[in-house]
Amino acid sequence: MPLLTIERISPLPVREAWRRLTDWHRHADVVPLTRVDVTTPPPTHIGTLFVARTGVGPVRFDDPMEVVEWQPPESAGASDSPGGASDTPGRCRLEKRGSLVLGWAEIEVAPHGSGSSVLWRESLGVRFLPPLFDTPLAAAGRHMFGRAVDGLLAEGAGS
Repeated sequence: MPLLTIERISPLPVREAWRRLTDWHRHADVVPLTRVDVTTPPPTHIGTLFVARTGVGPVRFDDPMEVVEWQPPESAGASDSPGGASDTPGRCRLEKRGSLVLGWAEIEVAPHGSGSSVLWRESLGVRFLPPLFDTPLAAAGRHMFGRAVDGLLAEGAGS
């Protein structure tokens, strides 16, 4: 399974970048031909389950995931405004629970100047796909997840 790493610097405050990246329904807005169904009640917590369904017509697959680590960014100062600065990074880990798509994803959002830095790591595998396909799978994954992160962090994408 190839390991993908996507890094971005954003002008968004840590908590706003975190909110955008962990609003699971919004991922469907930036990943073509995908719908996301969250099957547990909000807010997100360890044990939250959701399914990304991707495809067209009869050609589609489900990518069920579970939140196995959930540490939203925290602020040491009580005077911070909602969605504003944060003193500690946020970290989330998702485990893929499907029969076709395998692996995990980790999202980290940390302070960077007046904005934030984002680190998205993903171990991506497809059942029955031989290691020969790891390189093209990694390239496709970097492209797809990079575009998703860019779209989620884009100016005007937070409404």
